[in-house]
Amino acid sequence: MRTDILIAGVGGQGQILASRLIGTAAILEGYAVRTGETIGMAQRGGSVVSHVRIGGESMAATIPFGSADLLIGFELCETVRNIKRLSKNGRLIVNIQRINPVTVSLGMDEYDGTAMEEALRDVTSSLIMIDGYALAIEAGSIKAVNTVLLGASVGSGYLPISRESFMEAIRSIIPQRFHSINFTAFDSGYHMARHIIAEDVELKER
Repeated sequence: MRTDILIAGVGGQGQILASRLIGTAAILEGYAVRTGETIGMAQRGGSVVSHVRIGGESMAATIPFGSADLLIGFELCETVRNIKRLSKNGRLIVNIQRINPVTVSLGMDEYDGTAMEEALRDVTSSLIMIDGYALAIEAGSIKAVNTVLLGASVGSGYLPISRESFMEAIRSIIPQRFHSINFTAFDSGYHMARHIIAEDVELKER
């Protein structure tokens, strides 16, 4: 298996931890992994893009434009900003949470979330949009958005790594007192994605 995964969001959403969890889960399944980050003033809510490259040899740490097999978007605007990195047959997992850029907060620009969602749907039909923020809160912590989205990536079949490997990765990386929350968050995303996929199949068969 060779898979390139891009994780896009803003600082503080947990993308770097998500990339570590993916890398650890992939290593547990016997794959070589390379990771890298592009961080723009992350502490102030700037863009954070994590690259995870699974399989293959002599890989650069960053994913070339138009090559990502999966884009996991932690925030809508940042997902659109990085959509050119997605391959022709790439897939999308998107958290519908919106975080206003500074220009919007200052009234210098508008955040047209509806147009952004339409733009993503125009790029690929392999798209799952979920409210990761709400599922994370239900699991016990807004900081668990990252594990919600990882669960959705696995549940959809877009990320070909087993649930069991991710459970083990969570145990090995995340402090024990947060295990239960993250297990619940992962499974919430996992089952939500499976439900969405099943609904799409049912609609296509009608």
